[in-house]
Parts: sequence; C-alpha cells; structure tokens
Amino acid sequence: MSPQTFIFIGRSGCGKGTQAELLQKRVKEKDQSSEIFYLETGAYFREFLRGEKYSNKLANEIYKKGERQPDFLAVHIWSHILIGDFKGTEHAFFDGICRSLPEATTFTTALEFYGRKAIVIYLNVSREWSEERLLLRGRADDKSKEEIKKRLDWFDKDSYPAVEYFNMHKQYTLLDINGEQSIEKVHADIVGKLGW
Repeated sequence: MSPQTFIFIGRSGCGKGTQAELLQKRVKEKDQSSEIFYLETGAYFREFLRGEKYSNKLANEIYKKGERQPDFLAVHIWSHILIGDFKGTEHAFFDGICRSLPEATTFTTALEFYGRKAIVIYLNVSREWSEERLLLRGRADDKSKEEIKKRLDWFDKDSYPAVEYFNMHKQYTLLDINGEQSIEKVHADIVGKLGW
C-alpha cells in the first residue's frame, strides 16, 4: 500500500479526532509495516498559547477575545512540524488543518512539494448538531453559546470555502460523509467510500 494522505475537516465537535484515530487503526491493519504521521493542529495551538514570547501573548489575546487566529500562524505551526518531523514514507493524517481558503491553497503547495495527493474526509454535520455536541463536550473553549456561535460562524465564513476548494482541486479527492450518525456508522461510511 503506497503512503496515503488524509485530511479531516468539519465543524467543531464533528468527531474529526475520533474518526482520524479509527482510520489510522484501519490503515495499520491493511499495511502493518507502515508508519503513521499524525498532526492535530488544535493541540499545538493550545500549547502555543501557553508560551511566554511576544507572539504567544498576542495569540492569547486573540484567543481570549474569541477570535480566529491568523492564517500565517496556523501555517507556521503545521509547516514547522512537517518540515521537522515528516519523513515522507508514512501515511499522513491531518486533523483540523486548513481552516480557511488561504491556508488550503498554501497546504496544496506543501502537497505538491512532497509529491502527494490527499483524500479529504469532510464530516458533514449541521450547526445545530455541532452546537449540541460542543455544549456536551464542555471543553475550555466550548464555555458558552456565544463562543460556540463564533466558532461555527468561522466555519461557515472561512472554512467552508476551503471545503469547496478541496472538492474542485485535482490534488484532492473529497469524501462527503454524514457525520450525524453513530461513530461506528461514520467509520463504516468512510471505509466504504475508500473502497476498503
């Protein structure tokens, strides 16, 4: 099995991390000698916010206001990790990457650089479904309906154009998956659309 690249995208709370983990296990079953490169940008952002340098403090102010971080910062975080840690032989999984059209076009240049194409797994859930899940999850950045509304608005305004871009670009194959199902059914749909 040649190295595959997967991008998981969808509204906050749609289960990107869970489905990425399940698919990694499936890939390991299919290709037991393979290595996995997994990059979940949210965890790196949260770590970045704890830093003490000027840029960390500015990012923290943006976070406290409930605003979206600038694209250049997101690109810096994932590109720095890719450049430092990616060997090129692994199956690559990206969770939470490309939250805007400019970030998606920049990511395309990375794929071209590494000679990869990507399968985009769009976990398609409604705003209402996402809001309910985020309130139940109760993470620090899911504190209030107002903050959740801002994040869902970002998806509609900034991230959804990236989904449309992925759907049109030759570097990507987009799988539109109904995320409003059980974890098992979502996983089964992903595997089925992959033809596995």
